[in-house]
Amino acid sequence: MVNKVAAAGLITLKLEDYWPERALVPFDLKEYLFMELILKEKDFREAIKEHDFSQYQDKVLLVYCSADAIIPAWAYMLVAAAAVPYTADIYQGTEAEYLRDHYRRAVDRLDPENFADQRVVIKGCGDREVPAAAYLEITAKLRPVARSIMFGEPCSTVPVYKRPLVRK
Repeated sequence: MVNKVAAAGLITLKLEDYWPERALVPFDLKEYLFMELILKEKDFREAIKEHDFSQYQDKVLLVYCSADAIIPAWAYMLVAAAAVPYTADIYQGTEAEYLRDHYRRAVDRLDPENFADQRVVIKGCGDREVPAAAYLEITAKLRPVARSIMFGEPCSTVPVYKRPLVRK
């Protein structure tokens, strides 16, 4: 019996393998607004001083505001000043925004020469939902070098790109 998938010489790339290693923890500034509308400096400073930031030890803190309020830049600075001694990383934005940026950096670090003239399958199913932007980024990165790019599982793929044959 011949394993046609193994014999096809495909490289499978699982974007899920690049998921952030650290836990992502939201920090919504809405909780610190007066009537979920207004940030009062004195009250905000006191709340930040009293907040236990040690609970975010070695985690990624995602600082954002889900309310439709104007948040001054210094408010984010106060949170950062209090949280940075504990967090592994701090980010201004939601989890979806963080993941887009995280995957952009992960794809940027990949050496495209490792995929030169290869048939690459970008795995699509997994336990975590990889942002669509990551699939866009990896395709843009690999298209100049890969022989072909497919999406899915090696046994059932959707063709995405195939380099045209050059006739001599």
